[in-house]
Amino acid sequence: MPYLVPPHIPSGRLAEGAQPALPVAGDLLLRPWERTDAPAVLAAFSDPAIQRWHLRRADSGDEARDWIEQWQDAWHAETGVHWAVVRPRNGAPDGAEELLGRISLRSLMLGIGQAECAYWTLPAARGQGVAPRSVAAVAGWAFDEVGFERLELAHSVMNEASCRVATKSGFALEGTRRRGHLHADGWHDMHIHARIRGDGAGVAAAGRGARPDSPQR
Repeated sequence: MPYLVPPHIPSGRLAEGAQPALPVAGDLLLRPWERTDAPAVLAAFSDPAIQRWHLRRADSGDEARDWIEQWQDAWHAETGVHWAVVRPRNGAPDGAEELLGRISLRSLMLGIGQAECAYWTLPAARGQGVAPRSVAAVAGWAFDEVGFERLELAHSVMNEASCRVATKSGFALEGTRRRGHLHADGWHDMHIHARIRGDGAGVAAAGRGARPDSPQR
């Protein structure tokens, strides 16, 4: 039975190339995850705040590496796009950098041009605008480079920090999904934010830095 509407984003649009690195306004970079990032992922998921909102922990470096491999594979399967948020250390030998967090597009529905944003930041990176700048940069890439039409961002109504990130990143609050997610302390209502193409163009531009000479890493 044929569809009457063609796919908004054709299958293969992502997997036909390498996952790009994205510059972020200021001194940040979003790059694909590497297996050597496993110790930072293990440390991140020992943080009580990350465990509270993301409902997982990593018990070993091997488990963290397995997650990273899943994040890498998601690009080729076109089911998700996952970046490490890093701050390059200028002048440091061997391209040393500080890992600050993670941002991803998940629940990709290319046929209708929709996806969901998710992220976390390490404790030392909080309060510096890392999350909203990174979300804005990813939104700009998703709309301008890939052709997504709608991005959603959901968080517990108790997570006020994520509500601020969504607002700063140009995601309008559309409503509340009652008992939308089961957390360790019970069911939480979830705020649903969204951006559609054309929303918050100024925010997206502010989130992006200058393109690097080589966007692939």
